[in-house]
Amino acid sequence: AAVTAREIKACGIPWNFNPVLGLARQPLWPRFWETFSEDSYAASEFARAYVQGIEDGTNVAACMKHYLGYSVPQSGHDRTPAEISERSVRELYLPPFRAAVESGVKTVMVNSSEISGIPVHSSYHYLSGILRNELGFKGLVVSDWADIENLYKRGMVAANRREAVKMAVMAGVDMSMVPMDFSFYDTLLKLVKDGDVPLSRIDEAVSRILLVKFQLNLFENPFPPKTKLTEIGSKKSWELSLDAARQSITLLKNMDDLLPLKKGQKILVCGPTADLHQSLNGGWTYVWQGNREELFPKNQKTILQTIRERAGKENVLYSKGTSFKEVVKSNDVYHKAHKADVIVACMGEGAYCETPGNINDLTLSEAQTLFLEDLRLTKKPIVLVLTEGRPRIIRKIEKRVRAVVMAYYPGPMGSQAISEVLFGDVNPSGRLPFTYPRYTNDLVPYNHKKSAESKPIKFNPQYPFGAGLSYTSFAYSHLKLSSKKMSGNETLSVSVMVKNTGKRSGKHSVLLFLSDRVRSVTPPVKELKGFDKIDLKAGESKNVTFRISPDDLTFIGRDNKRTSESGLFDISVGNLTASFEFRK
Repeated sequence: AAVTAREIKACGIPWNFNPVLGLARQPLWPRFWETFSEDSYAASEFARAYVQGIEDGTNVAACMKHYLGYSVPQSGHDRTPAEISERSVRELYLPPFRAAVESGVKTVMVNSSEISGIPVHSSYHYLSGILRNELGFKGLVVSDWADIENLYKRGMVAANRREAVKMAVMAGVDMSMVPMDFSFYDTLLKLVKDGDVPLSRIDEAVSRILLVKFQLNLFENPFPPKTKLTEIGSKKSWELSLDAARQSITLLKNMDDLLPLKKGQKILVCGPTADLHQSLNGGWTYVWQGNREELFPKNQKTILQTIRERAGKENVLYSKGTSFKEVVKSNDVYHKAHKADVIVACMGEGAYCETPGNINDLTLSEAQTLFLEDLRLTKKPIVLVLTEGRPRIIRKIEKRVRAVVMAYYPGPMGSQAISEVLFGDVNPSGRLPFTYPRYTNDLVPYNHKKSAESKPIKFNPQYPFGAGLSYTSFAYSHLKLSSKKMSGNETLSVSVMVKNTGKRSGKHSVLLFLSDRVRSVTPPVKELKGFDKIDLKAGESKNVTFRISPDDLTFIGRDNKRTSESGLFDISVGNLTASFEFRK
């Protein structure tokens, strides 16, 4: 919620945004920008903003992907099968795509794998029945890389290329992304000539492709005006990128107010991501995997460089200490640690995307874990800075450090934002967009069912969805509902007073959760239904208002159709709760 649609466009966020869920559900899955939230409400709101930002007055088409179910494979690995019930598809994974369609998205890319044994590239149900007939999508459907070929090479639902092409085209694929050859074209031409694919289907696909090009005005203006080039890498873009990083970085732990760091302290900076550009930017940066350090512009700085600039080179010691895979055999880091007042350990992972990013264990690499275990023996306070595209398990080392800063992949200006947070020039305000698991197999999201908790096992993540500390404090009071009853098409107004009770200004995200007490399909313990980010000076108060609509009370019923039921609902904002009754 930190940036508006226009700001998203100006920030240069990757054009092929993916409004899907799954980071905490299957965190091994290798892309971050596709899995920014485990919550369908938050994902839907971001989808709307992103599509509107990308397609607002430009000749650029946003592409929603990967439709559908790509984010929750059972193995947690890229392009592998998912088992999802029809209810879960509609309840959890379809809403962000619906929001993108409602916002006018023009293209969609298909999930490379399968849902419950049906490769999505071959599914008329998903590509035509739901996408076209239910959601009303009017744009073009493109395959992912070589995935029509994979219907017979990997999926084994077609005997050969001819069957695969016919299956995909008749299911609803309008354009094939096939590498290095014209096999799709040659095969489809023969299928049409033989009468196995009707010419009307070709006309339909071509008309969709031409429609998008007309909508983008590509026939009259196939290239953007040269004046647009001045907007690439503009000062405004850099500033927006920096602001997005500042507002997203999340402070997860801060024992004894170790942060912000104090001026004049001797700081040891160490760890494999301290002096690495790729760990700020992630995959698809300059090259596919985003891991070519020599290609990053010289004006993009690492975490180490920005800390030196802020603290003064004379106050900063540096020793890498460990790589991602093996501890550097040197006592240099320990000698320097004894000279330091505080240690900033930069950990996480390098850049990756797609299949090369697959891992078999979420635990932070053994080399990093062992290194940090040894580092604590110096008895110096440690700040752990995480730059990572998925929540790597830190259970063993988290209790050894005094502060934890989650930076995700913050982008090209991320190092500056990190150092600003560390030194208090920026008051952190990010909230965790997923449930950070404590154990590798404990992938229970915040919006789980009550039955997911059983004795003696309780919901106990490393950090909960929405976690995020500040250098100031906020208090909630006066939670009020416009009525204790709601019926028909009425909306309910919810207001709460938020006060900055600390000594410095700060931004704060106010989250509203809704709980359905009883319904015919087991309800989650709570669901996010509203959020607002406010800026408060020390001592300042602000009244924040949300509106609950009848749509917010709906769910997918036993007949797999969206419905609502009369009953009692609970609202929670911060530590406050209130209840109301809904009559359908």
